[in-house]
Formats: sequence, structure tokens, C-alpha cells
Amino acid sequence: MAMASLARRKASSLLLSKNLCNSSDAFKYSLSLTSFSRGFASGSGEENDVVVIGGGPGGYVAAIKAAQLGLKTTCIEKRGTLGGTCLNVGCIPSKALLHSSHMYHEALHSFANHGVKFPSVEVDLPAMMAQKDKAVTNLTRGIEGLFKKNKVNYVKGYGKFISPSEVSVDTLEGENTVVKGKNIIVATGSDVKSLPGVTIDEKKIVSSTGALALSEIPKKLVVIGAGYIGLEMGSVWGRLGSEVIVVEFAADIVPTMDTEIRKQFQRTLEKQKMKFMLKTKVVSVDTSGNGVKLTLEPAAGGEQTTLEADVVLVSAGRTPFTAGLGLDKIGVETDKVGRILVNERFSTNVSGVYAIGDVIPGPMLAHKAEEDGVACVEFIAGKEGHVDYDMVPGVVYTHPEVAYVGKTEEQVKALGVDYRVGKFPFLANSRAKAIDDAEGLVKILAEKESDKILGVHIMSPNAGELIHEAVLALQYGASSEDIARTCHAHPTMSEALKEAAMATYDKPIHI
Repeated sequence: MAMASLARRKASSLLLSKNLCNSSDAFKYSLSLTSFSRGFASGSGEENDVVVIGGGPGGYVAAIKAAQLGLKTTCIEKRGTLGGTCLNVGCIPSKALLHSSHMYHEALHSFANHGVKFPSVEVDLPAMMAQKDKAVTNLTRGIEGLFKKNKVNYVKGYGKFISPSEVSVDTLEGENTVVKGKNIIVATGSDVKSLPGVTIDEKKIVSSTGALALSEIPKKLVVIGAGYIGLEMGSVWGRLGSEVIVVEFAADIVPTMDTEIRKQFQRTLEKQKMKFMLKTKVVSVDTSGNGVKLTLEPAAGGEQTTLEADVVLVSAGRTPFTAGLGLDKIGVETDKVGRILVNERFSTNVSGVYAIGDVIPGPMLAHKAEEDGVACVEFIAGKEGHVDYDMVPGVVYTHPEVAYVGKTEEQVKALGVDYRVGKFPFLANSRAKAIDDAEGLVKILAEKESDKILGVHIMSPNAGELIHEAVLALQYGASSEDIARTCHAHPTMSEALKEAAMATYDKPIHI
């Protein structure tokens, strides 16, 4: 391991000068704290050490962590069920449907190759939806159980600031109460970004929420937006029989993805009969008929065309949800797109008011919000917390999945860093060949002189599970040789990561 140890000891001055491992815009500024009078107005209940507004992945995790650290904690959630968008109408139900639809697709197209045959295969959509709903219900109840276990006070209602230390809550029971807190954390998440001239009715024109609850399989589904959510939901309904057309304003799908991986990913989706209309703008939609008629034009301008669909999914991104919170009343600063500005300790410019998750800069991902929540509470408790947004993995849960962490090749080039690339295809991986599911590759980027890993990109079945070895490697500043010289069980998909690491610093064995 001499070479690997040397790699770890070598500090690349270029990387440090360009702050490669801490480049998130979220922590590039530090706000001076504005002093506020902390006098408490009259209100019901005792003062909390921590009040969390929002019970999503960031909020409920922050509340539990605060309670575990011995802080008197209250969490306020307007939905009436914990888990936020992720658990109720996002990550969890979408993965349930992705799994169910994949099982159907495999039964229809692949099982016979493995000697498993059926007289016929059909979709029972109500049963599929019921399984999804059961998963959501069990998990939301589980979080309530964790609140009770950790003695977190749970208030169901819509909270808004009346001072930097008080939150007025209109409860779901129709009453009003005031919750007081020495420290208040805004964790209200995000909402679907609207498009001009496109009104979501959750019937013909749906958000991801409506797409998770369709009562029948649309013959033709148009997805507006080629990001994570659009591609995942398009995959669900495409597997179940819908013709899926994705309309994207930009020139590429999933702009955060490495270009080489993105291009191969798009080709794979096209082989699955998903169609793409890139560099295309939706001008208007007409729902007056039985279906939906979209008017389109090139993003750069030009001749208009029409496209008809049974259902249109609007998936053009998300926007911070801060409406009605009273942030302006207490003077909390936001940026031009509505994100709350915080410093490296998640403090806003108002003393005692913090923000985490989708309402602040950084990736809009549930696991990022969880890390924010833990770190924020640790700061409040007098401890040290830290979240490096360059170490937050991204996953698209299609089949194959795409997962990545760290820098793309384009980002490394832009930094002017000398680097090596190592790649290994799953077509040469024994486990992938054995299960007849070998589409994809692993790509590793490493700094040339030190061999320090800069980014890892995986397209494969279960890439979302495989990526965490790479996350750990980046977190501890490992070299590609470190991974290459680590014994991996055989036969496993993870061996492709080992071989890609070998290809980065030397040569692979199996290709």
C-alpha cells in the first residue's frame, strides 16, 4: 500500500486552491447576524430549546437528534403525517411503484429466459397502488413511534413566525396555539415548480403527486422535464404500457450527470422505448378535449407544433416552500429564487432562526436534508457539525440505476486539474452476466499526481447501493489504488468498481 499511502500524503495545491472538496454555494458566504429583541410574547406552552417547522426528512431527523442531545423539542407539521414530500408523495411511493412495475416488466419480458413461464401476465393497478400506500402508511407511523420514543412533542398544523422565538400554529383541529423556542429551524422542504400557462389539476395535468395515484394506465404520457423525477415516473408508466414522451427545454437530460454516462443512459432509456424531445419548449396546453393538447416550439424559437397526450406530468424541478411562514415579518433574508440564506452553521441573519434542506442552497435531496438536520442541531447543542455537499450522492432509480458522487469529468476539466479516468463495463462482470443484467459501467476520475479520487459514476442495476463505497472513499480522501487493493467478494457487482479503480491507476484484470 506504499503508493496509496503516498497518494494520501500528497496534497494537491491545485485542488486545495480551487476548493475542490468544498465548492458548494451554500457555504460560500457568511451572513452577519442581525440582533433581535428576544422578549417573549404571551402564548401557550413552555419554551422549547428547539422548534422545528416541517416534519420531512430534514425536519423529523433534526427533531429526533435534538431530543437525543437532551434538548426539549417540538416539531410542527402541516400535513398531518410525518415524512414530508419524500415519504408521503415522493421518494418512498415512487420507489414502491418503480419496484412493482419492474417486477411486471421482468415477468413480461425476462422471466422466460430464466426458465420461468406463465400462461399470462397482467397488471392489477389497484393492488399495486395498495402495496405502495401500505408502505407509506407503515413508515409514517414508524416516525411517529420514533417521536414518542425520543419524547419529541408533535404539533399537527401550519406554523408561521410571529417573532424570532414564537411560531403561531393553526392546528388541523381548527384551533390556534403559539409554540415558543430558543432556537427555531425552518425545514419546510420544497414544492413542484410551476410552468407558465400550465395549470396542474392532478387529473389530466399532474405533478409527481398525481402521477403516483393515477387510476388507470395512460395510453400516452408526456413528461415535461428530464430530471430525476420525470425519468423515474416515466419509467413506471412506460413499463406498465404507456407510450412515454419526455419534453425537455435543455439540450440534455439530468444536467448534473457526467456527460459520458448521461449519453449512455439516454440510449438505454430509448431502447426501453422512452422518447425524448430535447431543446423544446412547452408554450401552452389545452385540456378542453378528452385528452391534452400541447403546443411546442424549439427552445431557441421557431415553428410551433402540437403534441397530444392522455396525461401530462409536469416535472420541471422544485422550488423552496416558504409561503406563509412569515419570514419577511421577522426579516429573514432569501435569495432571488426564494432560498433562505444561511451561514456554515445553518444560521440565518436572524439570531436563533435556522434553516435546512430544500429551503437553502444545495442539492434538493432527502438525504442531504437529513445531514443538514443533524449538523444544524449539533451546532445548536454546542457541538460541531459538517455537511460537504460534494460528498452527497445522487441516484436516478430507473433500471439500470445511475448513481454518482463527486466531480463529473466536465467539472474536473473546468478546474484545470490533471486527471486519469478508469472505466469498467458490467458486460465484463461475472455476476452481471450470470443474472443476465449487464448493461452499464463504472467510471472513476482521479487526480493524476496523487491518485486521489475526484468522482465516481455508476450505471448499473442497484447502482444506488454500489455508490456508497465510493462515497466513503471520497469522504476519507482515498486513492483509486486504495479501492483496487481492497478485496471484493466474488462474484458481486461491486467487483466492477474494483476493476474500474484498477483501470484508473494501472490496468484492470478482466478486460
